[in-house]
This record gives sequence, structure tokens and C-alpha cells, in this order.
Amino acid sequence: MSTENDVSAKESFWVVGTKFGGKDDQLERFLQEGIWECGTDKHANKVRSIQVGERIAAKSGYNTKKDLPFDNRGQDASVMEFKAIGTVTQNLGNSRRIRVDWQRVSPSRKWYFFTCMQTIWRIPRDPEWRHAWLADALYRFAFNGEEQDIDRFRHEPYWRGRFGDSVDPRVAWTAFYEELADKLLTYRNRRGELLAGIYEFSLKVAGLSKSLLEDGEGNPLRDICPFTVMSLFNRQIADENRKAIATELAHFLGVSIPAPDSFVGIPFVANPRQWFRWKGKKYQSDNIELLWDVYAQAFNMESADNTDARESLSKAFDAAMQLEGVGKNLTIGLHWIRPWRFVALSTPCVDYIIGTLGEQVGKRGAKSIFVGKKSAKNADEYFALIDTLNEHFQDKNCPVFSFPELSLVAWEEWSRKGMPSDAQEEEEEPDLDVDETQDKPQADADTSLAKFTLDDILSDGCFLPREKLESILKRLQSKKNLILQGPPGTGKTWLAKRLAYALLGERNDKKVRAVQFHPNLSYEDFVRGYRPSADGKLALVDGFFMGMIAFAKEDPDNSYVVIIEEINRGNPAQVFGEMLTLLEASKRRPEYALELSYKCVDEAPTFIPPNLYVIGTMNIADRSLALVDLALRRRFAFVDLEPTLGLAWRSWCEKECGMAMEVLQEIEKRIHALNDDIRNDRELGAQYRVGHSYVTPSKHSDAREWFCEVVETEIGPLLDEYWFSSPDKAKKAKERLLEGLSL
Repeated sequence: MSTENDVSAKESFWVVGTKFGGKDDQLERFLQEGIWECGTDKHANKVRSIQVGERIAAKSGYNTKKDLPFDNRGQDASVMEFKAIGTVTQNLGNSRRIRVDWQRVSPSRKWYFFTCMQTIWRIPRDPEWRHAWLADALYRFAFNGEEQDIDRFRHEPYWRGRFGDSVDPRVAWTAFYEELADKLLTYRNRRGELLAGIYEFSLKVAGLSKSLLEDGEGNPLRDICPFTVMSLFNRQIADENRKAIATELAHFLGVSIPAPDSFVGIPFVANPRQWFRWKGKKYQSDNIELLWDVYAQAFNMESADNTDARESLSKAFDAAMQLEGVGKNLTIGLHWIRPWRFVALSTPCVDYIIGTLGEQVGKRGAKSIFVGKKSAKNADEYFALIDTLNEHFQDKNCPVFSFPELSLVAWEEWSRKGMPSDAQEEEEEPDLDVDETQDKPQADADTSLAKFTLDDILSDGCFLPREKLESILKRLQSKKNLILQGPPGTGKTWLAKRLAYALLGERNDKKVRAVQFHPNLSYEDFVRGYRPSADGKLALVDGFFMGMIAFAKEDPDNSYVVIIEEINRGNPAQVFGEMLTLLEASKRRPEYALELSYKCVDEAPTFIPPNLYVIGTMNIADRSLALVDLALRRRFAFVDLEPTLGLAWRSWCEKECGMAMEVLQEIEKRIHALNDDIRNDRELGAQYRVGHSYVTPSKHSDAREWFCEVVETEIGPLLDEYWFSSPDKAKKAKERLLEGLSL
């Protein structure tokens, strides 16, 4: 994050870089000569404002995914590594150089989250500044040697979406997009190989019509830019086709993270504008190279610790913006490859920024974010907007706290207004020589939500009888709250989401939200509690459950579902608080409303609306879990899920995965025998049996090879843990599973 601070602040400290002008690190020279200097006049005003006696810290700044002291979940985290601190002894008044009494920091110390990649950063120590606590924490870390309270930072609204304990599953797609973008970059100088791979998998999936892989004159593509590759699955097509294309592309590139199931809130480009440069007569290879340059410079900016990389990206950005057909699609492309760093200026996002955020900012007396403009036309405007938005994201009053969340909420607001989905990208430039209908397969024209019934659950691979599913759904409808419990691998999470869809009658991830309980989860996290705000004070912040209550109350004609994974891993009575009473189906009315433990000023008592349902999952084999609170048991219907192997399982694996029936019968026989041993073990019991999910493949050509892999990497380690005090027993059980099947 970078911010421009008020240079007139009376008391400040400085964080400065030690590289400039493409030169090597200058730290050793600065220490020897007792100086710091800037290699450009761009920051002249700031340099002249540095006062004698002010503290200064020298850093290198970068982003990394490795060796972090917290769970970064595969996301890049920003780092400032402090190498020296000092006190300013003289400002030479030449706009570039100051004298400093330096002290080396050895070993260097790493600071996270509240960082800046610019060469010079002035931070006011003003208690009235809304980021005062951040500045104070950074000052004490840099100059007093105190440790950073990492947990406090990662749970701030601005960072918790990536690094907090409860990550919003609606923005989990970002990890897949970032890894795919990383892999795609390696093909910059291997575009022939890239195109060949795309041609090959295009034959396997729907949604990639022939015209997408031609140059507009019927000839095969000779070149392709990275943003156009990303647009292959970020177009105006059905989600199932988006996922299929994304999955094939990820497989070709070697991406380890699965493609997202839902693309709600991820900006897409309209089919006629999926190209990031025009085809046909407008084709020029240097246009493609310009777009690859933007792509590569976006990655360089992440790892650089000076302004050179940002300036290089700005030049590449401005050059690419001159190409016909690029426009604001370029900002969408940057958002795809680094969604936490770049904002997408799609039509819904721009409307939300100008409308909702503009009004919210205006109420605080700040200047309008866009100052009446509908978009940013060059790099200076675009990066200024990014800096401004990042600044406002750290304010507790801001309704969103990141670019992925902004895109999601903007699209939801756009959808509520009834705007057509194809209006997302109404580009200002004319369509030139592109046939607007050429890339719109009829099968993909309908982007409405797919209907979902119990039959869909069965066809997806559920092995329960239909009457059992009907009974479960009926209990959910009447009780409002349901818990699926069973041994590991019995498909609890899988079934929970599909039951939610069946209740809604459609696949709609906007109305189904999931959260996972854990021992450290509290009422303050789940319902409401006090949290440090950007101004250093405590503020009441609604948690996950209150947010879903608000959604359900605003839309009483539709159902909403909360899925709670591992509901007994936390302390349900403590996490729910008074909500435990309000969960009861008979108390879902205003007359049973209660005041919350943390009440907002003039707030009416709260009740849970009848259109909000809760589905929990419970692994009954977890040794660390306490007995479930009896009050919770009374408010939930409990459904036992058993390992379900049999005719339905065998038939599904044979039909969907092409596995031989005789091999499936043998696998079933061996799993049944293993589960009998586990059930009869006095230290284990039926709750530790191995569920059918372990032996239900997605696709595999060789059943024996696949089963051996599952035993070696999944069931075997599970048995080692079950019989950790009897390793020979685990070994023999594993041998019986593999007997006669090993390759």
C-alpha cells in the first residue's frame, strides 16, 4: 500500500528507499558518507520539507509468498525490510540530499502490511490522523525495537480478506487467478507453445468456438497476448463453461489450485471485446508485445523497492492504452492477474466508486474519488485512483476494504438494479471490423442462474436414496437449522452446499455463504464486537452472521443459507451468544427480538428472519472436539451420514469415471472389511470409519493405479494416526487394502 501524506504535518518520520535510477543498492555508500539522497527531482518538495532532528529509516520493499510469520494462504504479502535507522542532522536544501546520523540495523528487521513501495514516504505522528495507530506501531517497531503485533494487523478490515482467520469464500478465487497468472508469465517467449496448447484443449471444452482462435480473416492465430488468454474464460459465457475452460488452461500451465466453482463478482469482458487488440487488418505483432510488456511490468512492480518499476509500468500502460480495443479492459486484465493490487474499472465498479464510495467519501469532506470522470484515461490517473482507494479502504467507515470485495459488491448492486449482464463492458470505442455475434455460442447466451433440484444432487454423485434426501430437505425447511454429522469422508461439506442449492431451487452463491468454526473464533468475530479502527479507536463491527441476517432481512421473499463447517470445533454457545436463542424456528419473528451484547446507539432489538437457514457439518471422529452444547442440539436437526458404498456408488464410478465393475466391487469389499475392523476396535469405533469420498474419484483411467495412490497418500496416513500406538496394525491394514493390486 502507498499513501501520500500531508507534508505540512508538524511531527513526522520518514521511510526511504536505497535504490534509484536503476542503480544498485546505495545503502553502504549512504552509511559511509552519512547521507541519504534521492536520484530524481520528482520528490523535491518532500526532500526540502525534511527537518533536522526527524527520524528516518532505510528500507527495501517487496512482496513475497515465502517465509512469512503468518498464514498467507498463497497470497503475496507486502514487506518492508529495515536495514538502517537514523536522525536527520542537516538538510542541504538541494532538493535531493540530506545528512543523516545512521545506525545499522543488524540483522535487518521485517515489517508487514502497512508498507510503501515508493522511494520516500512521510508518515505523520498526528493523533488526529485516522491511521495514527498504524503510524505509531511502525515508529515503535523501527526506532524502539518493539515487535509488530501481526495478528492485529492481519485482522484489520483492509487485510483480513487475505490473511485473517475467517477469509470470505466469495473472494477465494483470487488465489487461483494469481497462480495462473504466474504460470502464464513463463510463456512470454514461448507463445507458439502456448497457442498450440490452447488449440489442443479447445477441442475438449464447450465455449471455445473456432473464431476465437482465428485472426479475423480465417487464419490460425500467429500470436496472442496474456490478457486475451485470460479472457478465454472471463467472457460472457455460462459459469460451467468458464470453469471448464479455466480448468483446461490451468492443467496445461501446471496450476495446482482448482478453478473456482463460482465466478460471481469477477469482472468479465463482453464477447465482442474479449480481444486486447483488434484482429484482421489491425493485426500487428508489436501490439501483442506491448501488452506482454504491461503484463510483465505489473509483476516487476510487485517485487521492486523503488519508483522505477512503477514508472516502467506506467509507460507500458499508457502505450497499450493507445491501441484500439484496449481501453478500460486493460484495468480488468490487471485485476485478473493481481486482484488485490489493481482495481478493475468495469462499468459496475465505476458506478459503485462514483456513487456509493463517492457519496461516502463526500460525507467526510474529502474530495470526490473520480472528480466527475467516468474512468481513468492514463496511468497517472489510474494509479492515483488505486492509491486513493487503498487509503479509504483502511477507514472503518468504508463499506468495502479491498478491490476483490469492491468488484463483488459493485456487481451485486448492479444486479439488484436489474442491469443487463452484457452492459458490464460498454466500451466507448467503436467496434471497427469485429463481428459482434461471431463469438457468442447459443449455448452460452443464457447467463441466468441454473435451476437446482434433488435430482441434481443425485446426478452430481450423491449415493443416498432420493427419499432420504427428501427427508433431510424437509427437516431443514421446518427446523431452519440442520447439522450433517458423520465419519471423515462421508461428503458432509459436499452435501451441505447442494442441500442449500436445492432449498433455494437454484445454484446461487450470492445467497449461500460458508464459514468455518475453530477454537479461537469468538462472538466478536461471528456476531459483533469491538475492533480497532483506522483512527486508533475501538468501533463496533458486525461479524459474518450479522451480515447474513441483514441480507436476508433486505430480501424477505428469497431464502439465504449459512453453512458452518466444523461447527463443534469452536465453542458454539460462546460464539452464538444470544443468537442461540434466536436460532429456534419458533422465535424467528420480531416479537422475540433480543438486544445484542454489543448494541449500537438507537438500535432496535435483533431477530433472525425466517428466510435465513443454517447448515452445519460435524466430524464426529475428531478427538479434539468437546461434546456439543445441549442447547445447540435442541435447536438443530441432526442427520447422520454413513460411509455409503454399494450399487449407487459402483454404478456412478463405472458410468462417470469409466472404471471396471469388478475392480469397484473389490475396492468396496476391502473398504467394508477395513471399516469392520475400525468399528470393532475398542479404542476407535464406528465414528472413525473411512467414508466413501476417499474412494470416489473425479476421473481416472486406471482404477487399480488410482486406488493404490489413494491408499498410499490418504487412507494410509489416516490409519497411521488412528493406530499411532500400534504401527504394525496400521501397516497390516494398509497391506490388506493393497494386496494383489500394487503395480
